Amino acid sequence: MGPLDAIVHLLGLFVPALITGLIAAGLAKLLWRRELARVPWLRLALWSCVAGSAALLGGLIFFGRDGRMLSYLAMVGASALALWWAGFGPVRR
Repeated sequence: MGPLDAIVHLLGLFVPALITGLIAAGLAKLLWRRELARVPWLRLALWSCVAGSAALLGGLIFFGRDGRMLSYLAMVGASALALWWAGFGPVRR
């Protein structure tokens, strides 16, 4: 496997977490407009993307391969938990 193939594989692993995190942060800012008015969108997106990426990486380590539905379920749950933590939890400041 060459370096370009390795980059494509890494992107294939982390792009679902990136897309999910960005969309979830945007929807959270839209749905809870007043409550999240003081929380920057970038903070929500970063928390959500990092948590989703960690869940996918954990799924890869646990299952030994990528693309398991439980990994994607964990990604969505981790993104939602990170959005709550960054938007409504103690990190809100």
